[in-house]
Amino acid sequence: MKAAAEAQQKLLDLQKLDAAADQRRHQRATLPEDAEIATLTVRRSDVLGRSRDQQIVVDDLVSAQEKADADVEQVKTRRKRDRDRMDQGLISNPKDLERMQHELESLERRISTLEDEELEVMEDLEGAQRDLAAMQADLAETDERLAVVTAARDQKVADLDADLARIATDREPIVAVLPADLLALYERLRASKNGVAVAELQARQCSGCMMSLDPLEIADIRTKDEDEVVRCEQCQRILVRTGESGL
Repeated sequence: MKAAAEAQQKLLDLQKLDAAADQRRHQRATLPEDAEIATLTVRRSDVLGRSRDQQIVVDDLVSAQEKADADVEQVKTRRKRDRDRMDQGLISNPKDLERMQHELESLERRISTLEDEELEVMEDLEGAQRDLAAMQADLAETDERLAVVTAARDQKVADLDADLARIATDREPIVAVLPADLLALYERLRASKNGVAVAELQARQCSGCMMSLDPLEIADIRTKDEDEVVRCEQCQRILVRTGESGL
């Protein structure tokens, strides 16, 4: 294949641009913020699920406390009613009076039991509310961090996309003047050589595979015209000759 020496030199410029674009795309695909966002998203889902379950526990305990309060008040109301009847002398029969006295004692014991149960429910509720508050605080902290990391990620993506757009713009005039067959070879080699299709011949060494050329190869290259496209025998990349090639 033949191509003007100037066109071969432009391949080096194109390679630099494409390497820069590859680097930006790699950076875009491996942003550390993406990994942190994924971790935070899983964490948020877990905390949110546990906080919803805990809210159910709190709601159930609130209902239990309300019921316990109502039960205590109901028994206290009955006790007051019986006491008022006794204090007002509405019960004159000694047997009825004795029975009422026993009932009041029973009500006192019932109130004491209910108040103990009520206190236990209140303690359980306070603990459940503390746990819920901790989960909600964790969720708020996670959301705040997620917002910060997402904003940082989005800014990096925007910057990288802007770089890629500039590189694409700089690439267009170079591609426009390259011979079609040379450009096609370049693209094929880029696809098969990890993105590096062109290398400078520097001090008799291929800058692509970093292998030194043997004297026979150097002698053969010396005989080739400037417009002859030279390939590295080791890595098959296009070798561009420069003033530092050592020829």
